[in-house]
Amino acid sequence: MKTYVVGGWVRDRLLGLPEGAKAGDRDWVVVGATPDEMLRAGYRPVGRDFPVFLHPQTHEEYALARTERKTAPGYHGFVFHASPEVTLEQDLERRDLTINAIAQDEDGRLIDPHGGQRDLQAKVLRHVGPAFAEDPVRILRVARFAARFADFSVATETVSLMRAMVDAGEVDALVPERVWQEVARGLMEATPSRMLEVLRRCGALARLLPELDRLWGVPQPPEHHPEVDTGVHMLLVVDAAARLAAPLPSRWAALLHDLGKGTTPPEAWPRHIAHEARSVDLARAVCERLKVPVDCRDAALLAAREHGNVHRSGSFGAEALVRLLERCDAFRRGELFEQVLIACEADARGRTGLEDRPYPQRERLRRALAAAQTVSGGAVAAAVSGDVKDRGERIATAVRAARVAAVAEALGA
Repeated sequence: MKTYVVGGWVRDRLLGLPEGAKAGDRDWVVVGATPDEMLRAGYRPVGRDFPVFLHPQTHEEYALARTERKTAPGYHGFVFHASPEVTLEQDLERRDLTINAIAQDEDGRLIDPHGGQRDLQAKVLRHVGPAFAEDPVRILRVARFAARFADFSVATETVSLMRAMVDAGEVDALVPERVWQEVARGLMEATPSRMLEVLRRCGALARLLPELDRLWGVPQPPEHHPEVDTGVHMLLVVDAAARLAAPLPSRWAALLHDLGKGTTPPEAWPRHIAHEARSVDLARAVCERLKVPVDCRDAALLAAREHGNVHRSGSFGAEALVRLLERCDAFRRGELFEQVLIACEADARGRTGLEDRPYPQRERLRRALAAAQTVSGGAVAAAVSGDVKDRGERIATAVRAARVAAVAEALGA
């Protein structure tokens, strides 16, 4: 029995990325062993589809070397074969990219049958072989790696293969949960725009997120958007969100905030009157289709509806500010409101030449919320007397008036 470290740990160590090459992140392949031998050695089985075991001391994953055979469309349609006769080279053949198909033995020697080291030096993302075409998830993984390694290019032949997979309908077989998982991970990389560019280049974006793909070629007013093209703007926005170290709900909201512009009739270009309402409807449909988590969905819908008002809030008086806070449910859901503010700042900075301009709206709205929160609803309610019938309405009016007064005093608004 021989064991090898494979995949990302080896890749990141060769790239000099110690944060990505931590001992606990290692994946191991075992050659020449049976499941019974692993169990006798104290390993604990955890794999559902093929034999994977946890080491009895380190709890790292050890998978038996295996081959696979495509039996149906999509990424579930595989039959796996693991036996002591399967070689390391056969196991590496089924991996996605050459840079992920490098193994290291217990003596530190590298086994690299597919030129992964060469592609690391050349900064190229290249598929290992024809088996790549059997798993549509690999299209998403390549796009995600492009977002992580922004200075890497995708090999021309790999793009061509991905495009052929899209044309064959392979991406249509992906389940929503897996699409969301990979897109979410790509959004959290340093340059998420690269993921979207790769998906668009091979045609997968039009199949997976057609609402987003429609944004390219749609112009916007150049006085507000020097980049003009709405699709280009969206790429700039998601990268601006990454520079702000935004959480996932903010990045997802940044991605979807302008979907309605893709449905503006060409005769109405470059203005996009009432695009916010259309954006809300489209964002809701995308979130439902991909089964997006509630926090990301709510941030996307709120940012789509209110981003224009947040941008204009610098000129709002105290009453308009309080009404905006109420519409954003900021008094009950402060974290959601903060996520939306970050997405709005990313939207403002996602414009050519304006990436570093100040965005005082975010801090002003924070201060407005803090001031309004000093109002005690209980104290205001206790001071309201009179007929019980309409007392609730009068309390709400009094609380709002007190909040407006507090905001006006704090901001001079």
